[in-house]
Amino acid sequence: MNDFPFPILFDSRDVVIIDKPAGLAVHPGPKTPHSLEDHLPALANGGFVPVAAHRLDRDTSGCLAVARTKRGAKLLSAAFEERKAEKAYWAILSSLPATAEGLVDAPLIKVSTAETGWRMVVRRDGKPARTHWQVLDAATRLVEFRPETGRTHQIRVHAARIGCPIAGDPVYGDGIGPMRLHARSLAITLPDGQRLDASCDPPADWPTSPGPESR
Repeated sequence: MNDFPFPILFDSRDVVIIDKPAGLAVHPGPKTPHSLEDHLPALANGGFVPVAAHRLDRDTSGCLAVARTKRGAKLLSAAFEERKAEKAYWAILSSLPATAEGLVDAPLIKVSTAETGWRMVVRRDGKPARTHWQVLDAATRLVEFRPETGRTHQIRVHAARIGCPIAGDPVYGDGIGPMRLHARSLAITLPDGQRLDASCDPPADWPTSPGPESR
């Protein structure tokens, strides 16, 4: 794995957890021909081509689980399907919420128009989506989000739902500057009982993070 260019936070025969940089898409697309997939072969263990077990938005940094083997892919798939993955995200918001903590329970559905393309919106006929949040540092508007569900753009939409879009969000916020969303930690309990834990700090250009007493 010497050729893999990004930090490895957890390493086992079947699974690794990496620190994905902001600005790099997990999968290739029309606007993102270069993606994390270009680098995953460096994590291979045998003939299996490593695959990301979930996704992070292109502009979201942080913890991402990757299966190195077929067995790892099956274990991770089962863990995520059974909701045995605990995620915590840090975000800098465009404004400070009115309260120190809360829960957003707002179903999400994907909509698309020719003018604006696709996005996720809160709608009664959407899929259930629940996100807990807590202010970590009022001075920097740093907030921790812990999603119960894993819908596309869930944290971004729910942050906007409480009137405080994520700073730099180009779809649900003002799009000014880089989007400040970071997958701070990931804990996965595999079907065989193994527990994988990883965490990483936000990118260096973020405002100063809170001290241990605030985390």
